[in-house]
Amino acid sequence: MVANLNDNPESPIRYEVDADGIAVITLDMPGRSQNVLNETLTEPFQAVVEQAYGDDTVKGLVITSGKRDFLAGADIDGLYQMTDPAEVVAMSDGFKALLRQLETGGKPVVCALNGSALGGGLEMALACHHRIALNNPKAKFGLVEVKLGLLPGGGGTQRLPRLIGIQTALPLLMEGKELRVDAAKAQGLIDEVADTPDDLITKAKAWAKVNPKAAQPWDEKKFKYPGGDAKHPAVAQMLAIAPSMLRAKTHGNFPATLHIMASVVEGSLVDFENALKIESRYFAACVVSPEAKNMITTLWYQLNHINKGGSRPDGYDRARFSKVGILGAGMMGSAIAFVSAKAGFDVVLKDVSQDGADKGKAYSESLVKKAVSKGRMSKEDGATLLDKILPTGDVQDLTGCDLIVEAVFEDRGLKAKVTQETEAVMDASGVFASNTSTLPITGLAEPSARPDQFVGLHFFSPADKMPLVEIIKGEQTSPETLARAFDYVQQIKKTPIVVNDSRGFYTSRVFSTYIMEGIALLTDGQHPRRIEVAGLKSGMPVGPLALHDEVSLSLSLHIMDQTRKDLEAAGKPVPEQPGYALIRKMVSELDRPGKKAGRGFYDYPDGGKKQLWSGLAEHWPVAAEQIPESEIIERMLLTQANETVRCLEEGVLESVWDANIGAIFGWGFAPFQGGPLQYLNAYGLDKAVVRLREFAERYGERFTPAERLVAMADAGQSFERVPG
Repeated sequence: MVANLNDNPESPIRYEVDADGIAVITLDMPGRSQNVLNETLTEPFQAVVEQAYGDDTVKGLVITSGKRDFLAGADIDGLYQMTDPAEVVAMSDGFKALLRQLETGGKPVVCALNGSALGGGLEMALACHHRIALNNPKAKFGLVEVKLGLLPGGGGTQRLPRLIGIQTALPLLMEGKELRVDAAKAQGLIDEVADTPDDLITKAKAWAKVNPKAAQPWDEKKFKYPGGDAKHPAVAQMLAIAPSMLRAKTHGNFPATLHIMASVVEGSLVDFENALKIESRYFAACVVSPEAKNMITTLWYQLNHINKGGSRPDGYDRARFSKVGILGAGMMGSAIAFVSAKAGFDVVLKDVSQDGADKGKAYSESLVKKAVSKGRMSKEDGATLLDKILPTGDVQDLTGCDLIVEAVFEDRGLKAKVTQETEAVMDASGVFASNTSTLPITGLAEPSARPDQFVGLHFFSPADKMPLVEIIKGEQTSPETLARAFDYVQQIKKTPIVVNDSRGFYTSRVFSTYIMEGIALLTDGQHPRRIEVAGLKSGMPVGPLALHDEVSLSLSLHIMDQTRKDLEAAGKPVPEQPGYALIRKMVSELDRPGKKAGRGFYDYPDGGKKQLWSGLAEHWPVAAEQIPESEIIERMLLTQANETVRCLEEGVLESVWDANIGAIFGWGFAPFQGGPLQYLNAYGLDKAVVRLREFAERYGERFTPAERLVAMADAGQSFERVPG
């Protein structure tokens, strides 16, 4: 029996009832690659649920999808536009009412998950009495709303803890973890696994037939939380310290995490209906928060725009490389070899000797061993990956490579040598990419016989973990080469941003302003511990002094000296930063070059915790009067944002989205601010100009606002979200 709505090609729902009275509801929104929770879907879905419950011949319901995945989350466009908390509460309550209707209608409901169910999609699945997932290695399950500054607003903070327990549910909710099928089943989000699509539906129908009186655990009279509610001694003990631990971790910058915890805890102390109302109010607080608006702007709209090729030149077919050569088997080259082999490429890992290359491959072997031991990779897949990496000391093994990634030491002469010897054997139409963080690509391309096929690929360490690759266009880099580089970066599952050639490019240049401002604050007499704490409170992952130790002060000194020589040779003025003298003294006089040597701004005792070096106060005395912490934070953030605008002004950056995503993914710029340009939008461009001018008068010309920032502020403009 088929309902009339199947005759409508525009219907997002297909509805069929088999001979045994099991209704299969298939979500399949026309014109979309994914099903999305919005009125276009929910209104006909509610109608068909009511139809099924009103039909005495229907004995059970199976909900599945006609798309590759089950159901994506809520319609972000709609949420982004909402500013009235009451409107948000009404919307959230409406969706909850639909899900309550589904789970309390008196008939068994099974969710047949053929693919991923994230956010609101998983919330719908949790409202079903039983969940069966297709054994799909690409499928992911999770309540991921916190990654956009939100919390699950369809009952997720109430159903999940009641299903698997508060202590198990909180990390999933507060970290937005995405689980594969096996992990989701082990955690209790999924009840069964099916091997084929037909088996999925067969199992779902079978369960519905033999469970005619199915009900949710929380609707049973004798329901108790697995592991206890918030009053249970074990849970209460955990909750006694959890808020302070959360505050120490987030510094209050991510209110959604605290709202999630409060919603779970408070909801456990009341009946289910009132618990849902509690969640709606916390959900509204998240939706209208500036943190959510910032994060949605960048981590949804701008990231999606990049992932869809927003920074890729048009008019070129998508490239697929067959043989990738990596020059240099150090830590960086070895990690690039690993991610390339993991993406399915044949990889030649070339070093100066066979022994060096073998040591480089050993890095991949260690990563594979770890992945296999944790169940993230099968032994067979691990062996296949390693078979794709050929370690060698012979340049002839690079013959036929259609992509070369050079990752040798930052020395122009060495890079020139390997460029020429490699181009002699690689595919003549191939791309040569240099992994460099500071040396201008145009200069590195000069020894190349094919500078139009030469491009920069700046990976971040460790390259197997860091999500960003900065693609640098040299003056002669062709659009086709850029497009092919963009494709490679996406194929190795990284996010590409595109920048133009300049000293330090974008990420290294702006990142340096953060660590240099930390040093400037030290020379101003600010207490080093206050500087570090302010860095963390600003939203940066590490304080500027500790981060400078990680980078190494000796490297900073090398870059400073090289920059000075290059600028003097070009007849250009050499900028002087207040921290330059301090770095030179730390390295050359005090022999404190950074963490690798065990001594920098911090001491690094063997087997002990790092500690700020006590000698800092002797050489850079702490001032009697300390500036407010809020001002320290502003100095750290505004200097990065202002330098980002200068990069736009000079043409180093070509887009707002590359700037924001590059900052968050590249050096960890405060995610809740949405990147440096979104930070300026929220701060107010006119207010930022005023504050920067105040700082310039007080602390130096490095704070002089960029001309483009001043012009935009005068015109009442802000930095765009995405085109259109």
